Formats: sequence, C-alpha cells, structure tokens
Amino acid sequence: MSAVDFTQLAVLFPNETVTHSYVQDIELPAPAGQGSPGTFALITLDNGLDHSKPTTLGPNTLVELGTVLEELRERAQRGEIVGVGVTGKPYYLVAGADLSTVKTLDKREHGLWMAQLGHDVYSTLANLGVPSFAFINGAALGGGLEIALQSTYRTVSTGAGALALPEAFIGLVPGWGGVYILPRLIGPENAVKVMIENPLSNNRTLTGPQAFELGIADAMFEPADFLEQSLAWAAKVITGETTAERANAVAPADPDTATRWAAAVSAGRALVEAKTSNAAPAPAKVLDILEGNRTMTQAESAALECETLAELMQTDEFRATVYAFLDLVQKRSKRPAGAPDRKLARPVTKVGVVGAGLMASQLALLFARQLKVPVVMTDIDQARVDKGVGYVHAEVDKLLGKKRISQDAANRTKALVTGSVSKDVFADADFVIEAVFEELNVKKQVFAELEAIVTPECILATNTSSLSVTAMAEDLKHPERLVGFHFFNPVAVMPLLEIVRAPRTDDAVLATAFELAKALKKTGVLVKDAAAFVVNRILLRLMGEVTAAFDEGTPAEVADDALRPMGLPMTPFTLGAMVGLPVAQHVQESLHAAFGERFTVSANLQKLIDNGVKSLWARGGDGQQEIPQSTLSLMSFGTNPSSSEEVLRRTQDALAEEIGLMLEEGVVAGPEDIDLCMILGAGWPMFLGGITPYLDRVGASERVNGKRFLPPGVASRPAGQPAGV
Repeated sequence: MSAVDFTQLAVLFPNETVTHSYVQDIELPAPAGQGSPGTFALITLDNGLDHSKPTTLGPNTLVELGTVLEELRERAQRGEIVGVGVTGKPYYLVAGADLSTVKTLDKREHGLWMAQLGHDVYSTLANLGVPSFAFINGAALGGGLEIALQSTYRTVSTGAGALALPEAFIGLVPGWGGVYILPRLIGPENAVKVMIENPLSNNRTLTGPQAFELGIADAMFEPADFLEQSLAWAAKVITGETTAERANAVAPADPDTATRWAAAVSAGRALVEAKTSNAAPAPAKVLDILEGNRTMTQAESAALECETLAELMQTDEFRATVYAFLDLVQKRSKRPAGAPDRKLARPVTKVGVVGAGLMASQLALLFARQLKVPVVMTDIDQARVDKGVGYVHAEVDKLLGKKRISQDAANRTKALVTGSVSKDVFADADFVIEAVFEELNVKKQVFAELEAIVTPECILATNTSSLSVTAMAEDLKHPERLVGFHFFNPVAVMPLLEIVRAPRTDDAVLATAFELAKALKKTGVLVKDAAAFVVNRILLRLMGEVTAAFDEGTPAEVADDALRPMGLPMTPFTLGAMVGLPVAQHVQESLHAAFGERFTVSANLQKLIDNGVKSLWARGGDGQQEIPQSTLSLMSFGTNPSSSEEVLRRTQDALAEEIGLMLEEGVVAGPEDIDLCMILGAGWPMFLGGITPYLDRVGASERVNGKRFLPPGVASRPAGQPAGV
C-alpha cells in the first residue's frame, strides 16, 4: 500500500497539528582523500511551533511523511541521492504518536488503519534503496524512536533526553516495529528493560549516552555541532570508511539467543506481576509479541502489532491511561482548578523552615536547590539544628557524587542553607513553613511566635498532613496569611503539593503558593481545609477497611492481598509499615474524630504500637513473609472472616462513598483533582486512570452513589460503544 491510500483516515482529523517533513538536499562532506559521496536528502520534522509544543505523529503527519519518502525512493532509484536522513526541530526528533488524535479513534477499524499506516510509512523508510539515517537530536518517544529504529543507521546527541518506548505505560504496545527490531539490535534483556522495566518504573526514559551504550545508536556527538558531525559520519558510512559496530546485536535463530529470549520474556512477566499485579493488559501484550516474534518474519510481527494495537485502543484501560497522562498530568496539572491570577503572587527571596528533622531538612534542600534563595532552619537546640544542616550538606554531596550537580552548584546550595536556635532569623523572610510535631497546639504556638517576628507581608505555611489549617489560624492577628502547603515523602521524589485554602486565606497568599509550587517543580492542587485533605483521607479509608477485615478474623495474607486487582504499588500493611504505624494510627484517630465510624481505630494496631512492633510482617526462616507468633499473641480477633473478593468489594465501595462525600463537601473542584492527587501523591496506577475511573469501571460508584464519577467517554468508551467495535 501507499501512504495516500490512508487519506480516508487522515481527513477524519482536520484539526491535527501536522508535523511537516521538510526536505533539504545536502552535498555530503568529502572523507579524507576522497570526493563527496554525493547528494544526501535530509528530512527535518517540524510542526512550526516552539519547543513547548512537541512534534507528534498523527494520520496527516504520517501521510505527508510517507509521500515524501516515496518520492525520495524514486529519486534513489534514479541515482539522484546516495542517502536519506531524518532529524527534528530543536529538542525533538519526534515525541511519539499524537495521543489527542489516537484517543478519538472510536472504531476498531480506524485504530487498525492508524497502525497499518505507521508500518507502511516506516517500511518505506527502511527500504529506500539507499541507506537511511536517523539523527536523534532530542526527545524520541514511541513512534519517534521507532522512526530511528527503522532507519539503517542512527546517531544520537549527548544532549538528547527522553528516548523511550513508553507504550506499556500508556496502555498500548510499540506498534511500528519497535518490538521486533529492538531485541535484535540490543539483545532481548535490554529490550525488556526499555519496553517494560522503564515504562513501569514511573515512565523512566534514556539519555543520549545511555541509548548509545545500549547500542540503540551507532555513533554519538556533542550538541554544538551534532548535525554537522552526523552528516560527516554518514558520508564515511556511505563510502565504507566507517562501519557500525553493534556489540549487543543478536541473531534470534541462535540456540543461545533463543534461551536468552525466553529468559528475558519470563523476567519481564515477573516484573509486570510485581509492578501491576497484571491489572493492566498492555504490558503482557508487549511480552506476548516479543515472545512470538523471535521466530516470525518482520511482516508477520507487524501484522500482530497492528491487531494488538487496534484491540488495545478500544479498551477502557487505554482510554483511562490517556485521561490520566494527557488530560490530568500533562494538562490539568499546568492549569490548577481554582488557582488565583498568578499576577497576584509575591516574590520570595528568603525562606524559613521551622524544624530541623528529616521532613524539615528535605524541605530546606528542595527550596535551596530549586529557588536558589537563602533558606534558614531553626530548632530547639543547636544539636538538632546542626543535624538538619548536616543532612542537607550530605544530600548535596550525594548529588555531586552521582554527577547530578556541578561542584559550583553544590557549593552554592550548601551556602544557601543555614541554621539557628532563634526564630529571629525569620524577620526578613518572605515565606516560612513549619514542619514540627503533628499536634495542633504545638503548631499554633509556633505560628504565634512567628507572627511576633515576621513582616506583615510574610506568608506562613503549614506542612500538616491532617490537622485543621483553619484552627491553626484562628488566633492569628493576620489569619489571611496562613496557607496549607502539604508535601509528600520523600519530598525530592513525590510531585504533589496539596495547597490548602482556609476560609480567610487571601488570594495573594494562595497565588504565591501556586507559583512556589511551580518553581519547586511540584504540581499544586487546591484543596479545601478538611481533615486529611485528599490523599491521606482516601488512603486511610482504604487501609481502615482492610485492617477492619483483618481484626474481624480475615487471615492477614487474604486481607493484605485482596486489593491486588487494583494494581497498587504496595499492599496496605506494607504501606502502614512504611509510613510508620504510630503515624498511620494518629491520622486515623484524627479522621475518626472528624468523620466518625467510617474511619475505625484498630485496637490491635494500638497494641502493636504500644509494644514497639513496627510491621505486621516479618521474614520467616524459609524467607517467606509471615506474622511472628509473638506479634499474633498481642492481638485478638473476631470470628467473621471475609474472602478476598469480599474485602476488595468492601474497599471499593468504601472508597466510592468517601470520594462521593468529598465531592459533596467541595474538598476539590471535581473528580479530576481527586485522580490527579492520587496519581501524583499516592502512586495510584496511571493505567487505572486514577481512582475514580477505576471505581466507575468496577461498578462501585453506581452501587454506592447511584451514578458514575465521570461520564462515559471520559477515561472510558463513549456511551453505547461496546468494546472492540
């Protein structure tokens, strides 16, 4: 087929932002002692927009690229060109398929066409009659990286970032040849790392040097003269002066490769089970194709990829993932609902942190690194202050050792963080945040002391995870200056900031909080001042239901594993041990006081805390997880055990109830903010689309509330559209 045969698909998307294929003829530089090898056609992929608008691949883009490649194939046949190169606008080769387009393909036939169109175009690139080259100057994601893989040769810039095949993360499979080519090019183990391990590890990507080391690229050059060096290298390849050494390449027919291939697939399946509990179909489909295509032709693999893509594009899991990734993380997070006009924000030139414990020290490091302003910490004695400042300096040294920052940056960051036992050092601060013990009276005392020292314009913030910001502000002379600024642990990693507006918090304070969140590279979500806000309220309701089932007599392994179909990053009992049983119990008690019996306080959990037990689970002599008899003897249980299915349904319904109540209370602007908070603050799986699409999908929303949280077509198939049409 020809690219023009797919125009019936392309015309369905008249509003696509087209990435154009601009062709330039270049006379290749002459290798030493030789004349020029001839004319080289360079395609530059560019959508005409600045670097904030990535180049993507939609139907119209692919039809244009395919048409250009067919013309170049004809020129190659006439002897007019000796090679073809593909590169991109600054910072991008191509950032993958246009998800805004893909998510609207509501007919299976259209999804199949889209997959076949990509294969048709890429096959032309791979069969031009002359060598093809991909010059990876920047991000190359999904179909963008597959353009490079389908080329005969590849160079990469040392400055290129975000090289990946992330399809397993977004609910699809690499559908344009990547699953076939990559394991043959870099070995099956490395291919599983790129296609499974990295996507399921918070969508990790490769840098240019990492891609070169794996063997994805044949040569690597510096950014300053990347194109010139790539063209010179291409000239040497065409004349035979240089060959591509591919140390990691394998021949699938070799018996040793067959063994390695099977082992890599098996390891991939174990990883998928560990990361997702097999709650999402896409990662397993990637491995199915990889397992099968070792003995397939490339055409046979392409047909399987197309059928699989067409199937997955019609699943609710894919649409939920696109909703979570594109609509929430990529879009809503950049335009927070309810945030005041950013023009109201005040400058912040000095930050104060009350406390010098672990959380406070993490905050100090974050503010210093990202804002590059002086940060001063205080605590009740010099030893605590010194320990906090020492922690910051040690963390900076770790970053330096890992070469994530320069020596100059390390020196500057250390110099910015100081400590004192007197709060007088906050007299000229613009923003002071407390990270002291989670007890209301302690925090109120801190703010009373601060208000006597700071300027009238200084913003006061609390990092409380569950206490009332309104109650903290009630005795202040200027309650309008107080805002909740709740970080998640570990601070450097977790992207969410719950920004809490109390009834009297003013717009300038709130606007400053949102601008600070952005400067700190965090996603701020506006939440109402309600006990535990969003993430902790939902997590504690979840943990409370599982703990209650355990207390009622459900075996621990049944209760703890019951939520595996949710694909959560860890089990409830593991989560409790990680946050600390006393902390979890303290927050649960706060929620019980605020909301009553929906949040049960476990007497068994309190017994564990009173006896210094840090985790329910321990490793037995055989290495298996078990509850020690000494721990069991501390607790007492009911005689009403539940099955895993009953615990799961009970928890689903409890979450649907709690979220319904939160939305009625106006804790956030809508269910989208609930989902965004749970994805970024609790690691709720992206492939579930967040928590509300999951509860809609399993029927809990309608069982409990009589209605869905999101209408059909948002994170799911449109109303009346069955799967696979």
